[in-house]
Amino acid sequence: AYIAEKRIELIVNCAAYTAVDKAEDDSELAYKLNSEAPKTLACAAQFNGAAMIQVSTDYVFDGTAHIPYTEECDPCPNSVYGTTKLEGEYEVLNHCEKSVVIRTAWLYSTFGNNFVKTMIRLGKERDSLGVIFDQVGTPTYANDLAQAIFAIINKGIVRGVYHFSNEGVCSWYDFTVAIHRLAGITSCKVKPLHTAEYPTRANRPAYSVLDKTKIKTTFGIEIPHWEESLKRCIDTL
Repeated sequence: AYIAEKRIELIVNCAAYTAVDKAEDDSELAYKLNSEAPKTLACAAQFNGAAMIQVSTDYVFDGTAHIPYTEECDPCPNSVYGTTKLEGEYEVLNHCEKSVVIRTAWLYSTFGNNFVKTMIRLGKERDSLGVIFDQVGTPTYANDLAQAIFAIINKGIVRGVYHFSNEGVCSWYDFTVAIHRLAGITSCKVKPLHTAEYPTRANRPAYSVLDKTKIKTTFGIEIPHWEESLKRCIDTL
């Protein structure tokens, strides 16, 4: 009713249950927020002739690849979070004709709680910090993702799944070292850790680099390198 009353033409769903470890023990809520809620929005969009953009995740892959994942790669999530997000993708694509799914990764911004702000805080509080070095992917500055979404809207919805992150590849360790360097933190020593040294409730992909060729060619999007975007973010904190 709200969508019809306001004559909404586009829904961008950025909401999700993103507590990856907690989802393992709270799968019912994760399913409701990551699968059922997008389905409800997609059905409402379809009924009212609106389009929908659903933000998804690199965690739909298990991380066993050694080259960047394309949109044609078969998803194989190995966590409750990844599974529920993948189900959300299917619900949106199946129930809304004018729909786009954007998978992204390692998202951060100047707002809210995220890895960049946490590493800056810990870097100022501690003399040393252990960070995983054998999980590899690409960070994504939320501002860049927002610009990509605007580009898709302006170009016109082309139904399907697309990958978006910044360019380049790094580990969480590399990312943290760059964060501290750009934030001017020199008093904290960052130590590389194996995943096995830092066990978590949920499995995380060891390799989740996303191939962005499709989104770049379809919508004419230029994507900055992750270090360039990280500097822009930290400069505004």
